[in-house]
Amino acid sequence: MKNPMGTLYFFCGKMGAGKSTKSKQLASGKNAVLLSEDEWLSSLYPNQITSFEDYLKFSSQLKPLVKKHVQNILRAGTDVVMDFPANTPKLRKWFYDIASEVPASHQLIFLNLNNEQCLHHISIRRNEQPERAAFDTEEMFFHVTKFFEAPKASEGLNILEYSREE
Repeated sequence: MKNPMGTLYFFCGKMGAGKSTKSKQLASGKNAVLLSEDEWLSSLYPNQITSFEDYLKFSSQLKPLVKKHVQNILRAGTDVVMDFPANTPKLRKWFYDIASEVPASHQLIFLNLNNEQCLHHISIRRNEQPERAAFDTEEMFFHVTKFFEAPKASEGLNILEYSREE
């Protein structure tokens, strides 16, 4: 008898919304494989990401490898939690394609926090993780937030929304 497919879980939320924290909690609770974009990028491209543009470049180079890897894990019947941002329709389509091509189920967790909540989290993170201080700034938050688009039902995704810290 063939194993059922795993489920793909991915996150949408502004910088500082808690995507990494929630992804770790979810992966632990589901006994799922956790993949962190930050970890992959820092391992594959050490000291090469010094701007948002660098991040976009290296992130796009990583995606084809990650897609195949995640699909193989899902085919094995294991759930995957991706700590990669799904903050635009184009990015969410990439996640949707990963799951639907296998085919596996998916869930988008939308952490719908306001700017003040996110900036508060960023200030805490900056103190707890000084190595992130160069990127965890109010200026970077507002720059990145310009690209953020909340998910819509018309995208055809299974969305679970948290509109406050839980």
